[in-house]
Amino acid sequence: MQELIKRYLADTVKRRLRNNPAVAILGPRQCGKTTLASQIVNKFKQSIYLDLENPSDLAKLDDPLAFFSLHNDDLVCLDEIQRAPELFSILRSIIDERARNGQFLILGSAGPDLIRQSSESLAGRISYLDLTPFLISELEAAQKGDMRRLWLRGGFPRSYLAEDSDISFQWRQDFIRTFLERDIGMLGFRMPPARLSRFWKMCAHMHGSLLNASKLADSLGVSSHTVRSYIDLLGHTFMLRVLLPDTQNLKKRLVKSPKIYIRDSGILHTLLDIRTHDDLLSHPILGASFEGFAMENILAFASNYEASFYRTSAGAEIDLILRKGRRTLAFELKSSTVPRVTKGFWNALNDISPDEAYVVAPVKESYPMKGGVMVSPLQEIIRTFHP
Repeated sequence: MQELIKRYLADTVKRRLRNNPAVAILGPRQCGKTTLASQIVNKFKQSIYLDLENPSDLAKLDDPLAFFSLHNDDLVCLDEIQRAPELFSILRSIIDERARNGQFLILGSAGPDLIRQSSESLAGRISYLDLTPFLISELEAAQKGDMRRLWLRGGFPRSYLAEDSDISFQWRQDFIRTFLERDIGMLGFRMPPARLSRFWKMCAHMHGSLLNASKLADSLGVSSHTVRSYIDLLGHTFMLRVLLPDTQNLKKRLVKSPKIYIRDSGILHTLLDIRTHDDLLSHPILGASFEGFAMENILAFASNYEASFYRTSAGAEIDLILRKGRRTLAFELKSSTVPRVTKGFWNALNDISPDEAYVVAPVKESYPMKGGVMVSPLQEIIRTFHP
């Protein structure tokens, strides 16, 4: 079922392989990296796939130089590369010796050691791409799109494609448990699972809010340094987004604290025990949940923009600012089908004077507000970045 859904990165990966010796696809576990890689590898006449969590495949690399010499002309896909980070220095010598593009496709769930070793060993030889769970545009292109379902269940393929909501919710509970009890150790982190679980749930309750590290530290009985390490962990593993405040308007007293979001809406809802859409509609997190959901779908296609939010001490605020060069885009993200904005939104527009401003909401079609602001559905916004 999953293989029928074309991922938006597929063509980009192929293009990068034509122009780089190695391409790395990073993303959370179970987001579809292996399925995407299989689709790509199968289109190459000469290719081989190794799953480094499979002992028999890992054993083939006991003598990596001998193995790679047997596959000198192949595209070699190495899945779960974090299981064998010592390979990076070997890959560098092989890449330099062969001196051609399209040699290695590397898949990994990011961790500090993976990022550090790959960047140090393969600098100038590797191109990085981040794969998210399913996005609404991918599902609609495959005629499997249901935005309410995606918002509730999140984009992890097994969660979204589950036969019913109970199976989906159970899968997400199991994912969280496995992540805490197994994955964080395998990725090189040393954190107490029970304490990290509590911290993760606290972040879910703060979803879309300003980060108060001192308050979190006091609640957990740990230092602010420990809280920052937990934030780094969840960020490195694609579970948490830390959105920095905009700093370009130096004449205003700007908020300096970042905002935090659980990146997958389905994981957010599971951490908060939200099982149905009715549960979500009656929950205080509703507005912030849609804000994070819409933001992730937009940012997946706006990776070449600098993302931030705008908030002043006087109450002027915009949820998402995207800047690229001199171009500035502003987005207010609303869960209501009849969205209303506050005076703080208009004040913020006056402060930053964006080239374009949008209110993104679950509406059926776009329509204008005053001042040139457009109210638009999420799908239409995405098409402006990814036609």
